[in-house]
This record gives sequence, C-alpha cells and structure tokens, in this order.
Amino acid sequence: MDPFLDLIRLLRPRAALLGRGMDAAGDWGLSFPALGDLLFFWLEDGQCLLTRPGCDPLSLKKGDLVLLQTTFPFTLASSQEVEPLDSIAAVAAKRAGRLKLGSGRERLISLHMGKFLFSTANEDIVTGLLPPIVQIPSRSPRLHRLHTLLMLMESEGRDPGPASEFIILRLVELALVEILRMPASGLPEKAVDPANRSLLAGLRDPVTAKAIRAMHENVGQEWTVESLARLCGVSRSTFATRFRAVVGIGPISYLLRWRMALAREALQSGTARVEEIAFSIGYKSASAFSTAFTQAVGCSPSRFAERPSRSE
Repeated sequence: MDPFLDLIRLLRPRAALLGRGMDAAGDWGLSFPALGDLLFFWLEDGQCLLTRPGCDPLSLKKGDLVLLQTTFPFTLASSQEVEPLDSIAAVAAKRAGRLKLGSGRERLISLHMGKFLFSTANEDIVTGLLPPIVQIPSRSPRLHRLHTLLMLMESEGRDPGPASEFIILRLVELALVEILRMPASGLPEKAVDPANRSLLAGLRDPVTAKAIRAMHENVGQEWTVESLARLCGVSRSTFATRFRAVVGIGPISYLLRWRMALAREALQSGTARVEEIAFSIGYKSASAFSTAFTQAVGCSPSRFAERPSRSE
C-alpha cells in the first residue's frame, strides 16, 4: 500500500492547455487575474519576466517550467514597462491557432500555458502541498529527474510529431507529481504549508510511515493510538509525540482527515450511497458518519453531493 499513490489517485491531476500556445516578439505583456487555479507555463524558447504585486520580477529562461497558484494577479511580459493585455480576453479571441503578441523579429519567445484540473472534491489538498509559485530551471543539477522530463518536453516541442500536444501534457502531469514528491525533487520542504505537510513528511519517517500505511490499507478499522503504537513497536506516548512532531497533527486526526477526503470523493462521484460510504470508512451508522462529516466539512453529506464539480 502506497499512501502517496492513494493521494495521486484521489486527485487525478490532468493538464489542459490554455489556447494553442503563444508566440511573442518585441514588446508584449499578458495579465492574469486571481482565479484560484493552478497554472503552468513552459517556456519552449526565449525569455520573459513574471511579475507579481509587491514582489521582485522573476526571470524565465528557455526550458523553464513554472507552476503558479493564481491566488494573486500576475503578468508575463517582455519588460515591466509594457501595458499588458488581459489574458482571458486574448485567449478567448484566438479560438484557433497560437496566440501572437508583439511584433518584429527581436526577443522571440514561444510559450505553452495551461492549468491543472482535479477530478475530485479535494483540490484544496494540492494548494496546501505547493508553495504559491514554483520555478523549475531547465538546467538545475539538483532536479535531475525533472530535468529529464523538461528535456523530453523540449525535444517534443522542437520536433513535434503525431499527438505532440498529448505527449507534452502528460509530461507536464508527470512533472507535477514529481514536484509533489518533495523534498526528493530538490525543492525546499519549508515551502510547503505545515497544515498539509503530513501527507508527505510522515512517509519519510519509519515509525509514522508504518502507521500511515496501515491506516490507508485498512481505513475502516477501529484504529486507536494504542493499536497504532503497538503496530509500530513503540510506546503509546512515544508514538503520539513522534507522530504529531513529524506529521503536524495527531494520528486519529490524520485518520479522520483521510476518511473525509475519501468520503468527499465518493459523494461527488455518486458511486455509492451515504450508508455504503459510512461503513467503508469505519462508521457503524450513516447518522454517525453524517455528524462527523458535517463537523469536518461544514455541510451534510447529501448537501455536499449536490455541489457541482469545478473540473467538470
């Protein structure tokens, strides 16, 4: 049982392009509003600036990949002096073909941009796992696995063949999964929201990892701190202290969080009745589950199931 794989299966990330890509030259700019999406930008050729309010501009170079949570507005541009166009209007106006900005033959760039969609009710998990902006340099030796993916993207963009768009999108999705496997990817763990660090940090500690795997494998079992400590071969107090120190929350709180994540997914997909969901994740009655779900999520299971999916 691999809890990280459980997470990826639950989130089911998929990439979608915004338009057919962008070519620009000379002076140009494109502004993006704060919509709460997780966007990606891959600079196939050239260089540009990414600017955000109150922050120093970020220089993007050929081959760089950027993941960015649009919790704030930002701009991509040739320089800070350019008045940018609205990205939503520009992409909507260019329904077919690539978006072209600027003029001339100087400072040419080629850019792919898109967003990640999550066919799940748990996309808030992702926003906590990633810092607001992640820049993956195309030639960083610390990120050799990601570098390999970027090299494949660069090769596909330079010499496109049949289904090139499909291949590039799948490579972007793999890059996201690799980034989520921090700090193995070489990205700083301190950049991760402490409230969600549990999903990854706990798997790197031999004691907490054993408990987390057991809870994922038998989510419906009546786990207690004592039974988990016994499973891990340590005392109750040692286990409870270590789990909280490493994961950030207590073991039973972690179990509740994972149960609610599974419940939200099942309710949104409509694949099971409330009673079936309740029993599958360890509740002895639908009413007990409904009470726990309402306390954790803020609405009843039936009300939650009626919500439309953002990714549909």
